Amino acid sequence: MPEFPPRREDTPTFPLPHIEHTPPSRISDHPEFHSLRRAQRRFGIRATILSVGGFLLYVLLSFFAPLVMNQPLFGRLTIGLVLGLGQFVVMGVTSWCYVRHMRTRVDPLAHGLRTRLQEDENRRTRQTAAQHEAGQLFQQGSRGFRTW
Repeated sequence: MPEFPPRREDTPTFPLPHIEHTPPSRISDHPEFHSLRRAQRRFGIRATILSVGGFLLYVLLSFFAPLVMNQPLFGRLTIGLVLGLGQFVVMGVTSWCYVRHMRTRVDPLAHGLRTRLQEDENRRTRQTAAQHEAGQLFQQGSRGFRTW
């Protein structure tokens, strides 16, 4: 690896040209984004408590109350087997509720936010193009960028 000599103090430095940048519109700055996250989080917490709580209850009953879980309902079908198969039902209902919640509450918010951000970006692009055409992007009399 080549070694470069240390920078001398008398080496001229050139300041970077002053260009005004518009701050990028971050999606997390919009209040619609916060309501979107709240709607997702609220449902997610409820669904997680229902699913994990139901499974945890099943496991705890299997461990602490095996006599109750082994009670036959009819034939060889026991309470434990019915509760175990009920876990599939709980997961199916939770998934169905999740899809319904996303379609009715979250997707319209996300679509509205996406269109607003695209409109803002298009407006900003048009303004920049208009400024560039009008010659306002660089100050009059400045040297701008030169090629070598």
